[in-house]
Amino acid sequence: MRLSDIMSHAGLSTYAEVALVIFMIAFLLIAVGVFAPSRKREFDEASRMPLDDVHPQSPRQSRGDAS
Repeated sequence: MRLSDIMSHAGLSTYAEVALVIFMIAFLLIAVGVFAPSRKREFDEASRMPLDDVHPQSPRQSRGDAS
């Protein structure tokens, strides 16, 4: 009995199918969260941030910066 025979009869293909379903559910939840109409105002404000002279934003410092 070879290892390839053991692996082919182990039924491991269900793990790949379950992983695919979990990935698709996660992708759909993220896509719905990003394209939700309730987030439109937040994205509009963020898109105008570089051009806003009334409320200038200072760049965020990364946590690893010593300066």
